[in-house]
Amino acid sequence: MAFKNLFSRQKRVVASVAIMALATSGLIAISSSADAASKTGGTLYFITQSKQLNRLDPARIYTGQDIAFMNTYVYRSLLSYTPTTGDAGFNLVPDLATDIGKATDGGKTWSWTLKSGIKWQDGSVVTCADEKYGLSRVFATDVITDGPSYLLQDLNIPSDAKGNLMYQGPYKKTGQEYFDKAVTCSGMTITLHLNKAVGDFNYFGTYPAMSPVKQSADNGAKYDSAPWALGPYKVADYKIGTELKLVRNPQYQQSTDTIRTAYPDQIIMRFGISEDIRDQIFLKDSQTNAVDYDQNLQPANKVAFFANKATASRGINVVGPYTGYYALNVSAGHLDCLAARKALFFALNDDALIKLAGGTQFYGTIGDNPISPLVSTDYAPTTGNIHDANFKLTGNPSYAKTLLAQAKTQCPATYSKITTANKGVVWDISNTTTNQKAATLIKTALNAAGIQVTFKFIESGVYYPTVQDATKEDDVASGGWAADWANASTVIPPLFLQHGGFDLNLNWNDPTYKPFAAQVAAAQGETSRTKQAGEWKVLAQFVMDQYWTIAPVFQKEQNFWGSKVGGAAFWMPQGCLLFPSLYVIQ
Repeated sequence: MAFKNLFSRQKRVVASVAIMALATSGLIAISSSADAASKTGGTLYFITQSKQLNRLDPARIYTGQDIAFMNTYVYRSLLSYTPTTGDAGFNLVPDLATDIGKATDGGKTWSWTLKSGIKWQDGSVVTCADEKYGLSRVFATDVITDGPSYLLQDLNIPSDAKGNLMYQGPYKKTGQEYFDKAVTCSGMTITLHLNKAVGDFNYFGTYPAMSPVKQSADNGAKYDSAPWALGPYKVADYKIGTELKLVRNPQYQQSTDTIRTAYPDQIIMRFGISEDIRDQIFLKDSQTNAVDYDQNLQPANKVAFFANKATASRGINVVGPYTGYYALNVSAGHLDCLAARKALFFALNDDALIKLAGGTQFYGTIGDNPISPLVSTDYAPTTGNIHDANFKLTGNPSYAKTLLAQAKTQCPATYSKITTANKGVVWDISNTTTNQKAATLIKTALNAAGIQVTFKFIESGVYYPTVQDATKEDDVASGGWAADWANASTVIPPLFLQHGGFDLNLNWNDPTYKPFAAQVAAAQGETSRTKQAGEWKVLAQFVMDQYWTIAPVFQKEQNFWGSKVGGAAFWMPQGCLLFPSLYVIQ
C-alpha cells in the first residue's frame, strides 16, 4: 500500500468536496473506440518501496489505493464509482449488477440482479451462487482477516450468548442455515437481509468484499496470492519482493463493462524499490511509463519536484480525504490510563513532525477529529485536545509532566511502564527514511516530558497485517483513515468498535467501551440523517476526550508519473489516481 509520510493510509472516501480545489480537469475514462485504439498497448509500471501489496484476496483488501487498483484491473464488484474527476466521480454506476440496487423494507433488504454472460478467467460464467459464496467468505474470520466488516455487522445473522456470530463461514459450515436465510439467490438476483435499516448500504457494493468468488477456485488463505479475475487482466505472476505481473484476461468482455478501458497490454508493479531510487525515477523521468504507487516522495524531493515546472506537470498535489493519526492501544498492560494517554498527546511536537513530512503545503494541518471536515454533514470542531489552553503545536512537556504526576497516582503500573528506560512506550511505525527521522523527533519530545519510547520499525507491505493483529500490536500504531462513503458510520464504527474492521485501540475492555458501543449502535440505526449526524458529532467528541486517537492530521495527497503516462488525474472517491484512464503514450 501507499504510505503517506508519517502515517500509513487505509481506505477511501466519498465526501462533500465543495471546499476542495482539485489540480485536474474533468476526465471521463471511457473513450471512443478510435481514441482507445490510439491509447492501447505498452507496459504500464507501478513503482513502490513496499515488498508486496497488503492483500490481493477481495474479501481481505481494505486499503484505498489497493481497492481502486485491483477493482480497475482484476476484480469486478457489484457497483463502481464513476471513472471521472470532480463531484461526478462520487456517483454510483452498475458494474456486475444491472442497476445500483433496490432497497425494500425501509432499507433492511437489498437486492441486485447480476448481468448475464460475464466470465471467469477460465471461461466459466459467473452465477448468483458465486456472488453468494464470495460474501460468505467474510464470515470465516479465522482465515479471512483484515477486511471490512460491514457484512458481519449488518447481515441478519444471529449471535450466541457470548456475542459470537452463529455463522462461521463456508470452510467450517457452522450455522450455514443462518447465512442461507440472510442471503438468497433467485436466478441472477441476490438479496441481502440486514438486521437494521441501512439506507446507503449499496455504497458497500463498490467493495471487493462484495464481489463473487468461484467456490472451486477458493483455496482459503492461499487465495490471497492469486485471486481469479473477472476484469481485463489476470494475475500472471506474484513474487513478493520482486513484482506483480498482470496480463490480459482473454475471457474479459469489454461489451459488458462501462467502467474499464484496459489500455496497457500488461501491468507490472515493481516491489522493494528504495526510496532514493524511486524518487530519482520521477525526478529524472528515467522510467517514462511508470507511476509512483507510493503516492509519495521524500519531503525534500517532493518540494524540488513541484518547484520545477518541467516535473510539476507530471504530478498532482490536492487536499485529500485521509486523516492521519496515532492510535493508542488501551488494552491492559499498554496505555490503559487516560492521564498517560493525555501526557503523550501534549508532549508531542506536532509542528516538527508536520514540517518534516512536507509542511502544510504537502502534508496537511493538525486536526481535532477522527472525522474529516470533508464529511461535512457529520463534522464539527471538538473541544479540548488542540483547543485546550495547554496545547502547543511545538509540544508542552511541562504540562505533560503534570499529567504524568496524575498517572503516577491514578495508574502507577502504567506510569512505571512508560517512564522506565528499559520499558517505555513501544511505538509501531512503518520503516521509511522519513519515519526514521520522525522517530527521533518523537523520542526527543517524549523524553523531554519524562516519557521513554522505543520504536518497532515494520516493513511497509506487512505493516497493517501486523498492527491489526491484537497479539502483535504494541502501544502506539500509526494509522490513517478516510470515510468509505459520506457518512461517519464508515468512520466511527470501523475505527472504534471491536469488530469494526480497523480498531487499533483494542478498546473493548476499557470501562467506557460498553456505553460507547451502545451509543454507536443507536447512531447506526437512526433513520433521520440529521439526528444521526448529531450523534456522530457527540461520539467523535467522546473519542477525542478519551484520547484513543491523538494528533490527527487532515492530509494532502500527491501523485507522480512519467512523461509517457497519459490520462493521469485524481479520483477523489478512491483518494488516488484515476486508474481506468491511465495509458502508455506510444
